[in-house]
Amino acid sequence: MIRIELPSDNLRANAKGRIRWLLGCIAPSVFGNPYHFRAVLRDEFGRIKLNRRVWNTVTTAGKNGIADQILAAPTLGVPTHMAVGTGTPSGTALGTENDRNALTSKTRSTNVVTFVGDWAAGDATAAITEAGVFDASSSGNMWLSTSFAVINKGANDTLQISWDLTIS
Repeated sequence: MIRIELPSDNLRANAKGRIRWLLGCIAPSVFGNPYHFRAVLRDEFGRIKLNRRVWNTVTTAGKNGIADQILAAPTLGVPTHMAVGTGTPSGTALGTENDRNALTSKTRSTNVVTFVGDWAAGDATAAITEAGVFDASSSGNMWLSTSFAVINKGANDTLQISWDLTIS
């Protein structure tokens, strides 16, 4: 049985939003999680202010990096950091990178690798519109990227991004 609860936000206000929201509820139970990027913004009391799921892009560097890891002696770095910014990503970098942190965790379950990045209160305070996964603490190769509607991270807010890379 699939239990569906109506959202309290304005998605109920239009048919297109209702359809997208409904597919987001049903699709994971039928087809698996259709989204690969999830951002959860919390206030200073730990209450969820925003829970956003969007599609992502596996970049050329990410595809090359995945293939490289199959070799006996890989030469490309593996993802170690996640960054957020206020622009729009290109194929190789974020448009306007605001902050980059080491990954909080990196796990694998069958063919899915999940990367988690955390931003504490006071860290990456901005109107965030893009994110990426990188293989270095600065510059480096961007393996994954996405852009999205603005996430206004205030000084007291925390942000956690979970990113799934599915090999299929």
